[in-house]
This record gives sequence, C-alpha cells and structure tokens, in this order.
Amino acid sequence: MVKLIAIDLDGTLLNNENKISTDNLDAIKHAITNGIKVVIATGRAHFDVQTIFKDTGISTWIIAANGATIHNPEGELVHAVPIEKNLAIPILKWLEEEEFYYEVFSNEAILTPQNGRELLAIEMDRIKSANPHADIDKLRMAAKKQFSQTGFRFIESYQVIEESKWDIYNILAFSFHEEKLEKGWGMFKGSEGLTIVTSANHNFELEHHDASKGNAIQKLAKQWNIDLSEVAAIGDSMNDMSMLKVVGRSVAMGNARKEVKEICKEITLTNDENGVAHFINSVTTRVKTI
Repeated sequence: MVKLIAIDLDGTLLNNENKISTDNLDAIKHAITNGIKVVIATGRAHFDVQTIFKDTGISTWIIAANGATIHNPEGELVHAVPIEKNLAIPILKWLEEEEFYYEVFSNEAILTPQNGRELLAIEMDRIKSANPHADIDKLRMAAKKQFSQTGFRFIESYQVIEESKWDIYNILAFSFHEEKLEKGWGMFKGSEGLTIVTSANHNFELEHHDASKGNAIQKLAKQWNIDLSEVAAIGDSMNDMSMLKVVGRSVAMGNARKEVKEICKEITLTNDENGVAHFINSVTTRVKTI
C-alpha cells in the first residue's frame, strides 16, 4: 500500500509546455483525499514551486534544490544542507572564467550573472554559424524554460555572493556546448564534499554531498513513520535516481532517460500523456478498494 508519493517536476509533473495538466492536478487532489501524502521533489527552488502551485488549491511539502532544502506546506524551512562557501566560491569563479551561464539557489532568490543570458545567446549564434542546419528553435525553447523560473536576482559577479550572508543550496551550470559541459563535469566529478548530477540535456548541478532527493524523502518518511516500502517516487532524470533507488515503488516516466528506466520497477506514460496521473490513479483505485 502506498502512503507517500514523491513527484519530480520538470519532465514529470510538468508537460512540455511547462504546465501541470488538469488530469495531474485532479489525481494529486484525489491521492490527498485518500490519505496519501504527496511531496514535490525537484531541482527547482522552493519559491518557484510555490508559484507554480499558487492557484491550484494544492499545498504540499517541497523537497527543493535536489534535496538541499525541505519546506513544509506553509513555506517554512524545516531542513537545509547548504554548500560550504569555501567550496562554492572557487566553483563560481571557475564558471565565470569559463563563461558559463550559472544559477545559485539561495534562501530567497536565484542568483545569476547579469551577462548570463547574453552568454547563452552567443553560444546559440556560434552553433548556428558552425551548423546552419542546427535546430536553434529547440535551443531557444530550452533557454526559455530555464528563464521561466521565479525569483531571479541578477548580480555583477560571484564576488557579490562571496561577500554576502546568503546560504548556497545548489549551483547549476548551463551550456549548449557539449564540450563545455564535459569539461565542467570532469572538473567537479569526485570533488570532496560535493555531489554532481544532471537534470536536463544542457546542465550539471552541484550540491552538498549529503543533499539528495533520496536522503530528503527518507527523512520525511521517517518523520511520518512511513516505511520506505510504502513510498513511491516518480521521475525522469539523473537527479531523481537517488530517491528512485530507496523507495518501494520506483516509477520512471515514459519520457525518462534510459538509465532511469533501467533502475525503476515500473514505467508510466510520458509527461505529455499525464503519466503522473496514470500512476496515481492506479494507486488510489487500490486504496479505495481496500
């Protein structure tokens, strides 16, 4: 019997138009009505998640920044695992020197360089010049999705963060150049005290090594006295794997990466086919029967 469901956002609950379908919303409400706890587990910032759910009538616990923070339905921070500043600042300095677009998730804002969006525009121009047949519209859509988040605060450089008292929960680096991403991955993979994951085709993300969706969902399950065998998780990308590996029912989206599907016990429909609702409805039907 499922008592807790953790749901990823991008590529999972959100469709390719970056929206939550009515079917998915209705399924979540039905699950809650049936006594099932629902948690949103995402790489996004908690305040961005709150904006997405603002007019839905749904208020859930939120695991954000890939597990670095946990907020209750009232928006209060109940758990946090920030990156030590002495580890974060050299990373940000390197990203600026390598001309990466980056985002830093902090307490109340997503901190990003003033010239960051210009850097991505330059990358797209270079790709178009090198390959006139490249699908630039697809890249523009990826950038638009990245910029659609709530809570941006533009800064001159990483030094603003270095001199601030802001906590740093997550560092996301984004590039359309595969070689840049590979260089960044190679630079930080295996870094002591840090975990590196990816949540989309054009990024990599860094958190404290104790911050993960898996650790966060285990913490909440223990708090609510729910056995992990009674927990389900739904996701599509590599940053979901930590929670998919620890729960009793691991569910991959139909559009999930191959690596994610390989570790999951179940596969549902795609995010454009209301895959979340498809799974939840199967669970709530069983609960109702019982």
